[in-house]
Amino acid sequence: MESLRGKLLIASPAVVDPHFRQAVVLLAEHTEDGAMGVVLNREADVTVGEAVPGLAYIAGGDEAVVHVGGPVSANAVTVLAEFADPRRAALLIDDEVGFVPAEAVDGDDDLSDAVVRSRVFAGHAGWGAGQLEAEMEEESWIVEDLRHEDLFTEDPGGLWAAVLRRKGGTYRIIATMPADPSRN
Repeated sequence: MESLRGKLLIASPAVVDPHFRQAVVLLAEHTEDGAMGVVLNREADVTVGEAVPGLAYIAGGDEAVVHVGGPVSANAVTVLAEFADPRRAALLIDDEVGFVPAEAVDGDDDLSDAVVRSRVFAGHAGWGAGQLEAEMEEESWIVEDLRHEDLFTEDPGGLWAAVLRRKGGTYRIIATMPADPSRN
């Protein structure tokens, strides 16, 4: 399978795992050894000021919400950013979007002049070798191209439906499905 790095994975209606039900995942890495990404549309009940106050300067202030990036390493912080100076990124996903280096998370590197906007995540999503490919064969995921506005949407809860509507066709119908189809 061709690498899906830099693509969005949209959970199909077949996904029932509560960590990924109606999730939109940005794939940051995808190789034969596995894949890693962050769930874009899950907000946590904690602010950056409460959880990691040292990142408020690039996260949009103390009141910025931390997002749940996935079930792996839930106590670890990952910061996704759009960079004015991409050379300062630890890992780039495209020409301008990537992850801030650990030094910035630790407060040892001020990135305020290098970051346009960012989002703080607790944890990430991960797949072992062949696992994502198997899930793709089961049609658990719908692939879509990345748009920067998806990463920093003001409505994370509505992202799943919005990306499916944008994809068009039968995906527009899927976008109308409630989180729990039995309540339809």
